[in-house]
Amino acid sequence: MKDMHDFYCGTMFDAYEFFGAHIHEENDIKGVIFRVYAPNAKKVQVISDFNNWNGNNAEMEQIGKSGIFTYFSEDAEIGMYYKYLIFDKYGNCTEKTDPYAFFMELRPHNASRIVDLNTYEFSDKEWITNRTKNFDKPLNIYELHFGSWKHKNLTKFGHDSKQESNSDPDSKIDISEKWFNYMEIGPELIKYVKENNYTHIEILPLCEHPSDCSWGYQVTGFFSPTARYGKPADLMEFIDLCHRENIGVIMDFVPVHFALDPYGLGKFDGEALYEYPSDDTGYTEWGSHSFNYYRGEVRSFLQSVANFWIEVYHIDGIRMDAISNLIYWKGDSNRGINEGGVEFIKNMNSTLNKLHNNVMLIAEDSSDYPKVTSAVEDGGLGFDYKWDMGWMNDTLDYFEIKPWKRGDFYNKITFSMMYFYNEKFLLPFSHDEVVHGKKTIIDKMWGTYKDKFDQAKVLYTYMFTHPGKKLNFMGNELGHFREWDEKKELDWMLLNYPAHDSFKKFISELNKLYLNSPVLYKNEYSRENFEWLQADDSEKCVYVYQRKSKEETLVIFLNTFCCDYKDYEVKFDKPVILEEILNTDWEKYGGHTKYSNETVKSTKIEAPKDEKESFKASVSLPAFTAKVYRVL
Repeated sequence: MKDMHDFYCGTMFDAYEFFGAHIHEENDIKGVIFRVYAPNAKKVQVISDFNNWNGNNAEMEQIGKSGIFTYFSEDAEIGMYYKYLIFDKYGNCTEKTDPYAFFMELRPHNASRIVDLNTYEFSDKEWITNRTKNFDKPLNIYELHFGSWKHKNLTKFGHDSKQESNSDPDSKIDISEKWFNYMEIGPELIKYVKENNYTHIEILPLCEHPSDCSWGYQVTGFFSPTARYGKPADLMEFIDLCHRENIGVIMDFVPVHFALDPYGLGKFDGEALYEYPSDDTGYTEWGSHSFNYYRGEVRSFLQSVANFWIEVYHIDGIRMDAISNLIYWKGDSNRGINEGGVEFIKNMNSTLNKLHNNVMLIAEDSSDYPKVTSAVEDGGLGFDYKWDMGWMNDTLDYFEIKPWKRGDFYNKITFSMMYFYNEKFLLPFSHDEVVHGKKTIIDKMWGTYKDKFDQAKVLYTYMFTHPGKKLNFMGNELGHFREWDEKKELDWMLLNYPAHDSFKKFISELNKLYLNSPVLYKNEYSRENFEWLQADDSEKCVYVYQRKSKEETLVIFLNTFCCDYKDYEVKFDKPVILEEILNTDWEKYGGHTKYSNETVKSTKIEAPKDEKESFKASVSLPAFTAKVYRVL
């Protein structure tokens, strides 16, 4: 048997190579070997297609007193379904799915399925070799929920709504929904992402989950890609195609909690094994179980999940959900730091960085816990990026305020740069901001229909010229007014309306400007890269700042007020010529100004001889307008 010392100590990262159902050969006999960890179980049986779901003749043998049960079957074959019957010391018998299963049935069914993950051969070696963590590269992420980006026209595809949409005759996946398979929609999605100038896609959790409305955040199969969109090989091919088209893939990972469903991890062997034994700490605010980071076997399980998706599926980044609930007990700083959780994340991130030094580790963390993106050896948590939730909340709050009251909240826009250099931040407008009565991004903007579009263009100009990597949820680029619903595809018909079509064009061209302007992403975590030129005009609600490098300087003007300013003056410490490269009021974006490459030349400000020379440039700023100038 494999040396399992690391598994018990919580330092194993490849437990999936041992546990689960694996194609195996014993004494020249080919079959499948099943291994499961259930230290408190009295006995364990395999029930499956190969034994007509009768476990009496498939009792697993415990290896010594290891808590590891194993069974070999020469009758088990790829494609068959199986479960474990767990007999606990209280006399109860419970059907459980395999915690290390590589595939599962689609809800409402929950059996595990035997698959061979070695059948697909990737062709992305060059991509894997050359990818980086993108610190000095553009990182523009299109976040999406795979099942609701677009839906299948069942008539077009020749399906009745009650028929199976999977042509595989041995599949039990009955798709009455309108989901695409990964490779049915893959080419169209990738084309869209490339044409609109994104560098990566980030997919909401793809691990198997029982409830559609959880969006994948209540997991039952951590090693199983959900059967909603195809088989493991389909997902591999989709990621491979993304890489061949120079698109990176980031996956959402949920290392904090798991679903309560009785066939899942909860009281797996009759006792609290994966979760905390106390109800006070064992349950989360989301109606799920909290992982117990003080058990080595649990740490090994979670670390292996993260490593599995990188190794086996070639994922380029992992965004870890709800990290504040890992740092603090139940996410509440008043309850104190969860030392076990902090040590777990440090050890996992440190080792993942050593194993895969070109894969991004991203924290969705709403706390102010320090040094989240510092190296573990420097006292940090070892993440590469942290979502800037403060920036997101302050910015959206500001644009909801009536313009004539914004002066009192002027520093909501300037405040982010006070703390920006504490971490390596990523600026998100994610799925969480467009659901549950929160309104969509464009609908959060104050005012009329037109006002909302004008201000949303200012908002996004601010986002893409502010230091930090970018993330935008699907539908935001369309000017979506309907809150996101996982049951419905995006409202693509909005593009038939000029305001929405021009807004999408604006977002695409803003993305392109970001990709083609190294000053907006190189050295962006250095103080030398950013400077406020106007950060105290609370009366007019105008902001002016510049992004600087040795090669290029951009000057950005934001008018967040509802009045026009014909000659807005800004001081410079040297003479400048400004060339306009972006104007949110251009006609092609639904504005009133004809497209031009306007240039503005500064003039010297007369001052006493003993004072330092200064210069001023004057620009016109229509209401709710942003402009970007290149310094010539």
